[in-house]
Amino acid sequence: MSDGQIIVTGGSKGIGAGIVAELARRGFDVVALSRSGETGHGFGLACDVTDEHAVAQAMQTIARRGPIIGLVNNAGAHEAIPSHTLTTAQFEHTMRLNTTAVMIGCREVFPHLLAGGGGLIVNIGSFFETMGVVDNLAYCASKAAVGAMTRCLATEWARHNIRVLDVAPGYIETDLNRDYLASDKVKSWLSRRIPVGRPGRIEEVARLVAVLYQENIGFLTGETIFMDGGQGHNH
Repeated sequence: MSDGQIIVTGGSKGIGAGIVAELARRGFDVVALSRSGETGHGFGLACDVTDEHAVAQAMQTIARRGPIIGLVNNAGAHEAIPSHTLTTAQFEHTMRLNTTAVMIGCREVFPHLLAGGGGLIVNIGSFFETMGVVDNLAYCASKAAVGAMTRCLATEWARHNIRVLDVAPGYIETDLNRDYLASDKVKSWLSRRIPVGRPGRIEEVARLVAVLYQENIGFLTGETIFMDGGQGHNH
C-alpha cells in the first residue's frame, strides 16, 4: 500500500478520536470527518456522513490534498428503545447513520482507492451484530448489516486490491458511558459477563485498527474481528 491519507468518520470524539490519534502517532496522514470538523490530530473536515452529496464533496476535497489509501467508517449512534414502541422514524434514523452512511462512505471512496491502486476500508461494527439484545432491535440490525456489507464489498472489490474489514467491539469505555459503566451494579454484571473482567478501552480499539493499516496483511479481507473480551462466547 502506498503512502497516502486515511479518512476516519466520526473522528472528533470517542473511539473515532482515539483511532485518529493512534494513526497519527504511527505516522499516517489522517483526515477526521465529523459534523464539527474538529480534530486534535491530522486534518479535520466538517461533513454530515448521512448526506451523500456532502460525503462525495468531502472525498474530492481530500483527494486534492493527495492520494487516499484508507477509510475507517466509525460514525454511528446507539439508542435503546423497546421494540414495541420503536417508531419507523427512529428505526430509519439508526439505519441511516449506522448502515446507509457506511455504504455511502465505501461507495464514494471507491474511485479514489481505485485510482491509487487499492487500499483498506475498516468498518466499525459491534459484537451486538450476532446477538439478540433487549431494546436494541434497530442497533443490532444496523450493525449486522455492516458485517454483511463488509463481506459483500470484500468479495466484489478484492480484484481491485481493495480490502474491507469489520472491527466489532464489545463494551468500550468512553466519555458518554463512563458514569454508567462505573456504577456498582453494572460493574458487577460486566465482571461476570466479560471473561477479562472489564470493559475495553478506546486505545485498544484504536491500536487494532492502526495495526491493520500498518501491517497491511493482503490475504485478510471480508472478516469481522470481534473485540469484546470474550463476552460473545461466554455462557
